[in-house]
Amino acid sequence: MNFLDQIRAIMDKKSNIRNMSVIAHVDHGKSTLTDSLVSKAGIIASSRAGETRFTDTRKDEQERCITIKSTAISLYYELHEYNLAFIKQGKDGNGFLINLIDSPGHVDFSSEVTAALRVTDGALVVVDCVSGVCVQTETVLRQAITERIKPILMLNKMDRALLELQLDADELYLNFQQTVESVNAIISTYGEVEGGPMGNVMVDPVEGTVGFGSGLHGWAFTLKQFAEMYVTKFTKAYAGLGPDGKCKKVEDMMKKLWGDRYVDPNAGKFTKNAIGPDGQKLPRTFCQFVLDPIFKVFDAINNFKKDETAKLIEKLHIKLDSEDKEKEGKPLLKAVMRRWLPAGDALLQMITIHLPSPVTAQKYRCDMLYEGPADDEAAMGIKNCDPKAPLMMYISKMVPTTDKGRFYAFGRVFSGSVSTGLKVRIMGPNYTYGRKEDLYIKPIQRTVLMMGRYVEPIEDVPCGNIVGLVGVDQFLVKMGTITTFEHAHNMRVMKFSVSPVVRVAVEAKNPSDLPKLVEGLKRLSKSDPMVQCLIEESGEHIIAGAGELHLEICLKDLEEDHACIPLKKSNPVVSYRETVTEHSSQMCLAKSPNKHNRLFMKSRPMSEARARYLAEKYEWDVSEGRKIWCFGPEGTGPNMLIDVTKGVQYLNEIKESMVAGFQWATKEGALCEENMRGVCYDIHDVSLHADTIHRGGGQIIPTTRRVLYASQLTAKPRLLEPLYLVEIQCPEDAVGGIYTVLNQRRGHMFDSTQMMGTLMFFVKAYLPVSESFGFTADLRSKTAGKAFPQCVFHHWQVLMDDPFDGTTNSSQIIAKIRKRKGLTEGIPSLNNYLDKL
Repeated sequence: MNFLDQIRAIMDKKSNIRNMSVIAHVDHGKSTLTDSLVSKAGIIASSRAGETRFTDTRKDEQERCITIKSTAISLYYELHEYNLAFIKQGKDGNGFLINLIDSPGHVDFSSEVTAALRVTDGALVVVDCVSGVCVQTETVLRQAITERIKPILMLNKMDRALLELQLDADELYLNFQQTVESVNAIISTYGEVEGGPMGNVMVDPVEGTVGFGSGLHGWAFTLKQFAEMYVTKFTKAYAGLGPDGKCKKVEDMMKKLWGDRYVDPNAGKFTKNAIGPDGQKLPRTFCQFVLDPIFKVFDAINNFKKDETAKLIEKLHIKLDSEDKEKEGKPLLKAVMRRWLPAGDALLQMITIHLPSPVTAQKYRCDMLYEGPADDEAAMGIKNCDPKAPLMMYISKMVPTTDKGRFYAFGRVFSGSVSTGLKVRIMGPNYTYGRKEDLYIKPIQRTVLMMGRYVEPIEDVPCGNIVGLVGVDQFLVKMGTITTFEHAHNMRVMKFSVSPVVRVAVEAKNPSDLPKLVEGLKRLSKSDPMVQCLIEESGEHIIAGAGELHLEICLKDLEEDHACIPLKKSNPVVSYRETVTEHSSQMCLAKSPNKHNRLFMKSRPMSEARARYLAEKYEWDVSEGRKIWCFGPEGTGPNMLIDVTKGVQYLNEIKESMVAGFQWATKEGALCEENMRGVCYDIHDVSLHADTIHRGGGQIIPTTRRVLYASQLTAKPRLLEPLYLVEIQCPEDAVGGIYTVLNQRRGHMFDSTQMMGTLMFFVKAYLPVSESFGFTADLRSKTAGKAFPQCVFHHWQVLMDDPFDGTTNSSQIIAKIRKRKGLTEGIPSLNNYLDKL
């Protein structure tokens, strides 16, 4: 039975499938750690694990040593018979299929993380135990919890803590405990902790949901591994216990190995008191039983104590190859630790035991995923993960194929099963139930299994699995729903944690290459979940991305893979937002072109908290909610149109036209045609012509837009600029250089803390996105390469200077934007929009 048949056979055992993503801050060792799992499944040689970075499939990923695209791979793992007793959910035999997605850690690619999380049910959160929980750890963890994904934790880079920092056992324990607490603090901030549908999602070493180890050296353990060793050692009656009894014994032992538990070596028993009967300080169980043996192995091998090393190897029953026996120092250390505590085993056990199967997860994820009624056929199919129900599948991203311009649609089957040649309904994100827009009915050409840099053809794939489809890419841009059920609604569109605020204009060097550029931009917008490709009214082609690095990669892809032509690129430009800071100073009136209809409106600012809340979720108090006509731009933005009129005739008949005018105006504000943010527009009064024919869209839409502009200009309009939160890791002597660079760039440092047990500092600052270009390079040159910044879009900040005064920063920014967009010079005056009574 070959590998593919083995995987296909297990795809039907849906309670033995685990779909999981590896998520973490940049450079905390995700891809390196994934290698240990891949080598355990026999796909790469174990001696190369940690150096191959098998899931970094692109050439630039290998060169830059950074993951750019998330990559999926399927692994087959057999759990030992006795370990099955630890699994608290349904199971079917001891063979498991693990669909693993390795995702990028750099904030500019966090849309890839969102796409990975949507199709998985569990996440392995990797934290560097030296740096601790960083800004991106928090971002990805927040995304995971809001998508109802169960986390397990891996504290990575333990080799650094032992070799570089040389912490002693107690310090290391406190370091671990602090990290676990930080992670749980984030989980409880964003998640429903105890009573939620997922049950308890906190990570806890005692439960076995926290792993410790080193991905680079290929060793890892959870408390379960050590508990098993000691239970065997302490209880001679171990042999007579069945799997369940044995499992209970191990679980009891795990509880004793963490927290404030101490061991009294003289009395030979565990105690909760740190001080013994004769006043001496007792060792903590975790330090004595778990860290002490590891420290001894490190000490013996690194200090070349040959006899001690040989004794330890024998005592731990480690079998070395003949070539490993020749090694000494670090290579020997790697070989010994890899044999004694293999990372693949520890992690795959943690994944299979603690992460939910699709059967378990889809029950509580269904109402988050599906937009339609909770009891229709599609919803029941998803809830029960039923292979006989109608097909419901979500495509979360497009993966480029070796064939230029074609893509695999990568996604997950939530209900039913998908097969080659099946005729399906392809519903894009703009599809509305009952309408025909954004809907195609086509057969699927082929179904394939994604395996890192390779794909394997497969006949059909039942629900609960991750799959690639061929022949769907012409009908979907970035994501969508695929179904065979005629009355299906869409699966919910993903929410990204970053927004594309940095833009570049591109043009072809040879004007004759324009069609290739347009085609290339179409392909680029398919290949990346986040990037936006727009055409401005001036005819410019704009690419918008999340940051400098994201844009750099997108432009490189466009030039080399998608358009294959030389390009001219403008300097990066930042998108701003327009807002108001006070209530309108007067009632604003606009008359329709035929002078028969009048609209009276005012605007007022919305609190930033509410604007952010609107941009993220839409729930409202009922009485207030009924007055809100809509949000904008695009029906979901952070602006509101509110009806505060009393007893106006025919108002509902012009509602659609007014909403259309509002969407238009909030997309292009009066100052410089940037999106509006955080503005409430109140409709105070309307007087309309009695005859329907005189109050059609042609009369109302432009009038609404004018009255909105007038109310914006009378309410102290201001620009909002995007700000990054910058986290910088650096030694103490580099802090001065950081101050210098931030001051030159209007940055503002608000926090600096020293990391425990090290000389490293964590500096947090706010930096305007417009000042961030070249920031990294500048910072490295001023601090001799000692400072490592990470920028995440954080919030919008009001520029308080007056845009109507020609000398201020705001007015200069507006002048530049208007010139770039080909608009008339200067902000239009109020008289253009305001009518006299």
